[in-house]
Amino acid sequence: MPHKYVLKSHFGGDKNYRIDYANELTEEQLPVVTAKGGPMLVIAGAGSGKTRTVTYRVAYLVESGVPLDRILLVTFTNKAAREMLSRVELLLKRDVKGICGGTFHHVGNLMLRRHADKVGSNSNYTILDRADAKDLLDSCIGEANIDTKTRRFPKADAILSIIGLSVNTGRNITDVIAYNYPQFESLTDEIEGLAKLYHDRKRKHDMMDFDDLLCLWLKLLSENADVAEKYSRKFQHVLVDEYQDTNLIQAKIIDILASHHRNLTVVGDDSQSIYSFRGAHFKNIMKFPKVYPDAKVFKLELNHRSTPEILSLANESIALAGEKFDKELRANRQSGQKPVLVPLATVHEQADFVAQRMLELREEGHSLNDMAVLYRSHYQSMEIQMELTKRGIPFEIRSGLRFFEEAHIKDVLAHLKIFHNPRDEISWGRALKLLERIGPRTAEKIFQLINQSPRPLEEIFSETIAKQVPRGGERAFKAFLELLKQLGEHVDQPAEMIRVISGSNYAEYLKNQYPNWRERLEDLEQLGSYSIQFKDLEELLSALALVSGIESENIVEGEEGDSEACVLSTVHQAKGLEWKIVFVVWLADGRFPSYLSFGKEEEMEEERRLFYVAVTRAKDELYLSYPMIYSGYEGQVLMKTSRYLEEVPEGLFDKWEIENEEEETIDLSGFHETKVRDRDDGFQAISLNDLDFMK
Repeated sequence: MPHKYVLKSHFGGDKNYRIDYANELTEEQLPVVTAKGGPMLVIAGAGSGKTRTVTYRVAYLVESGVPLDRILLVTFTNKAAREMLSRVELLLKRDVKGICGGTFHHVGNLMLRRHADKVGSNSNYTILDRADAKDLLDSCIGEANIDTKTRRFPKADAILSIIGLSVNTGRNITDVIAYNYPQFESLTDEIEGLAKLYHDRKRKHDMMDFDDLLCLWLKLLSENADVAEKYSRKFQHVLVDEYQDTNLIQAKIIDILASHHRNLTVVGDDSQSIYSFRGAHFKNIMKFPKVYPDAKVFKLELNHRSTPEILSLANESIALAGEKFDKELRANRQSGQKPVLVPLATVHEQADFVAQRMLELREEGHSLNDMAVLYRSHYQSMEIQMELTKRGIPFEIRSGLRFFEEAHIKDVLAHLKIFHNPRDEISWGRALKLLERIGPRTAEKIFQLINQSPRPLEEIFSETIAKQVPRGGERAFKAFLELLKQLGEHVDQPAEMIRVISGSNYAEYLKNQYPNWRERLEDLEQLGSYSIQFKDLEELLSALALVSGIESENIVEGEEGDSEACVLSTVHQAKGLEWKIVFVVWLADGRFPSYLSFGKEEEMEEERRLFYVAVTRAKDELYLSYPMIYSGYEGQVLMKTSRYLEEVPEGLFDKWEIENEEEETIDLSGFHETKVRDRDDGFQAISLNDLDFMK
């Protein structure tokens, strides 16, 4: 017979429990797990055992006699719900499948299926995934007779992002476009019309997208008192994980479901609220004690992940947050190495440092699997990807595709390859198909004609080729020819060629094609910066081809069983994960925090939280680096240290000085005449007098 532990239960008298809660939980976790109920806000600091606490709370409720179907557990991924409930089953040695657990969308779907008629639908409605929603919106664009051929019009993906942000933030489409998508302001009326048509088509044909599963769920509960009463009575205990990531709709739904018994437990960390771009509402967690004045606030501050030295830096970094719950992470581990600050001369030396340090750590017995490189934006990984590839260090990209697999990078390189090899069929095809009204067949006809000419780059300007362009595509083709003329003036200047493409109609193409067009333009700027070091087009393309070849070989080797690889990730993608050794790179003002957030108080507060999340991913060793000099189109720019590093007392980190093997000091000649962009344009630049390079 398994041993039973007697515990004074809030649910009536002494009870025998299978789990020894008092011994298996910390002094912070135990009161949360064994609380009687009522509104509870659990501020769970990074690495404080949040998942363990929620899991044991569910187990305690079950052992205390709460029926399985009276418990609702809401998470942000189905995987998280499955893992928690699986752990509960292991703890209790019994089936707990009767518990209602899953994502907001999953639970919403279950309720809507049962009461679809109350929101004007049928129970057999179809759920649209992103691809289905895109196809439907494309159909709506056709029905609205919007001419997308003679002018640039946003793609369905971009319009869906606008509609989704409007639904999840409760803002109208006009405001969303004005603030988040200003490039489409002239098209506001048409986009609003499309949104209505898209909505009507969904309703007419009994279809729901993911946003509908939330907003119609809220409509169901708000407009049908009997349904709201039924479920608020049914769920005796409601638990919500990652509450700081909820949006306005989700918070309202939870309030309704917990309104009868008021046994609502929300768990989260205000300092890790970093998803406002998805509609997450930071104020939900901050206002919880005001919405529920009788709420008990618990804090989990004992960190089981990181060394005291890493936590000291994390605590200092978040201390200056304008709005937060006061908490201070305490280490449950022995002292270790101080975080290391590493200023590097250039982005290339930064990449070299990361790669070299990884190899040294591996020689010391660490696995690459224990290492991660984190950055604010995906483009900041380019030089590191290149350096790791050249050194044969396997890596896994969590922030997107490998740099040279990205569509926009391939588009730009296709234009360059045309000038290097005018008979490159693949590159001509890619460049031509970017133009309005030119599809694969027309692109093939044009290529065959120019390929017959001894001078393809001259033939493209001929009247014969112009006749192949379909009606409505003439303007775009003329702009393409103008671009080719400009590129022809800079054939031996690959960085300048990339700058010309970035400033051409291709930038408009990106704005209409991708919701994250700003990040893609930053990618191109980074590619241009990288290209400055090459003397001509042939040298650049040869280097990139060799790197791509090595990447392909590494991928094949990895598939054959080499599972050891470091991780490259944005901080957003890294949330919830941890590694023994973490490198946080590009910690320069304007890059981390992003210049796009300058002057916007709420966004700057979120940038601070993003830095906090980055730092708290590290368990044993933390390396913080930034380039002091950035070589861009306008020459060499001096970068200022991220404000988040400047605010941290120097005694909390060690500073390493990395000597350039070729030069003992940094050559500052030529900087006095450098035109430097100010903070509004992208960088926080500083004068030479503000820097002491010889410290």
